[in-house]
Amino acid sequence: MSMATSLLIPKTIHFPHSFVPHHSRPSSKRTNPILARSSNGQQPSSSSSSGAVAVKEKSSFPGKPEADVVVIGSGIAGLCCGGLLARYQEDVIVLESHDLPGGAAHSFDIKGYKFDSGPSLFSGFQSRGPQANPLAQVLDALDERIPCVSYDSWMVYVPEGEFLSRIGPTEFFKDLEKHASPNAVKEWQILLDAVLPLSAAAMALPPLSIRGDFGVLSTAAARYTPSLLKSFIQMGPKGALGATKLLRPFSEIVDSLGLKDPFIRNWVDLLAFLLAGVKSNGILSAEMIYMFAEWYKPGCCLEYPLHGSAAIVEALVRGLQKFGGRLSLGSHVEQIVVENGRATGVKLRSGQFIGARKAVVSNASMWDTVKLLPSDAVPKSYANRVNTTPQCESFMHLHLGFDAEDIRKDLGIHHIVVNDWDRGVDADQNVVLISIPSVLSPDLAPPGKHVLHAYLPGTEPYELWKGLDRRSPEYKNLKSQRSEVMWKAVERAIGPGFSREKCEVKLVGSPLTHERFLRRNRGTYGPAIEAGKGSFPGHASPIPQLYCCGDSTFPGIGVPAVAASGAIVANSLVSVSQHSQLLDAIGI
Repeated sequence: MSMATSLLIPKTIHFPHSFVPHHSRPSSKRTNPILARSSNGQQPSSSSSSGAVAVKEKSSFPGKPEADVVVIGSGIAGLCCGGLLARYQEDVIVLESHDLPGGAAHSFDIKGYKFDSGPSLFSGFQSRGPQANPLAQVLDALDERIPCVSYDSWMVYVPEGEFLSRIGPTEFFKDLEKHASPNAVKEWQILLDAVLPLSAAAMALPPLSIRGDFGVLSTAAARYTPSLLKSFIQMGPKGALGATKLLRPFSEIVDSLGLKDPFIRNWVDLLAFLLAGVKSNGILSAEMIYMFAEWYKPGCCLEYPLHGSAAIVEALVRGLQKFGGRLSLGSHVEQIVVENGRATGVKLRSGQFIGARKAVVSNASMWDTVKLLPSDAVPKSYANRVNTTPQCESFMHLHLGFDAEDIRKDLGIHHIVVNDWDRGVDADQNVVLISIPSVLSPDLAPPGKHVLHAYLPGTEPYELWKGLDRRSPEYKNLKSQRSEVMWKAVERAIGPGFSREKCEVKLVGSPLTHERFLRRNRGTYGPAIEAGKGSFPGHASPIPQLYCCGDSTFPGIGVPAVAASGAIVANSLVSVSQHSQLLDAIGI
């Protein structure tokens, strides 16, 4: 669900998996250079009336059809993995089925409106050092920077009222005094006093130091144990005892503090849901504590990348290519080739074989990765575990382009609408998230216009849509019905100057849109794995030389988490010496 991340470093919030509409073609000058460099100067086109998106396959593969490492998918995890491997001087190629890089974080252009398809609420891009956002650490390793606009608030619409929620140590108390109760103010202070001291332990181990073998004892344990021990000493006995709960559900900390105020419990559930798609009883304490440190300490701020989420993808692609890595768009992987029990490469839909001398890395979901493997090469126990892993639900999306003339001038970038606390923040049609990035980055819309993305964050049941023909009246009617809650939220957030009829661009996306454009099994947001009840899989598969990264692996869902997963796989494929040299080079 939205605003997601997982274990360790939750610094980027909300990343639903979205889509480029079938009829849209990128026209932004910012995007074209990437496509030209990455697809041998040819921009494939999408055209398909049904089923998966059909992207024109290149008649010949650019460059030699082999590499040390072949990465399937150019999502954030795949690009982080590929970029770091190139930085490590490995011969790496990233294969992307679509004609745009970025996966769920790609952007698309319609009539001059440049839409983010997923990530919308960020922080930590400018951070550096051991406690930095994992994506920031990868960008640092690739010597790339992302210009950002800083801000400190978003609008909240809850049953108790509406208010501008500001991050920082004191501002939220004013909201509690007005919309909650004196007891809520007291309990919020108790919570901050308990969790903020734990942040040093939660942030003590840089994600870029982790690898998937015993070399981690050198790159992580030996390197950072002193700082971890120091943080425990500074916390004292009580704090150190609390730190033992970092890998337990955050609700256990809340319960242990005796917090019972309804508003506080609901607000904590909302934060957890926005962070990882589960309520406080399903999110790791480490995630929440890190978020509290980012949002409720002095001097904190939120950041939006100038030019939208496409700027993140473009920076990662620049880094990949700067160090000699390759990105091939319109290169649909049909099958992972397994020979003598090992992954040796991939076969494209065109029939061409791309060899992998060292490893194949899949940035596809666990369910879609299994489908790429020959059935006789997949251990039954592995297939059963994947097929029985619970899934998060999917999304509804509303992308709008409209005139800003009659819209109030103080319109904020982010708006969160909760219709009914009693139904739970994870109930369908209950929480709507709205992003209007042209407020901070006007170039995303034509002059005097706004671009908007509203969505139901991972709460839309796929079963409602399963089997529908996308061209049928039933499908169109269901889209109209299920998108109404988003329209009403937008009207509430923008105010009387907004008119549905006057929107120049109106796009509604469904779970079938997710399934089709992102090739996500059942359009899912990712695995629904709750803290205390399960853990995200590691990165090595039961098939030698096949690795996985992305939201189906540790540390989980969300931009920071998938960036960390891509980095962990890249680190695991090089020597401990190379890994340590990189950590030294970027000062962590």
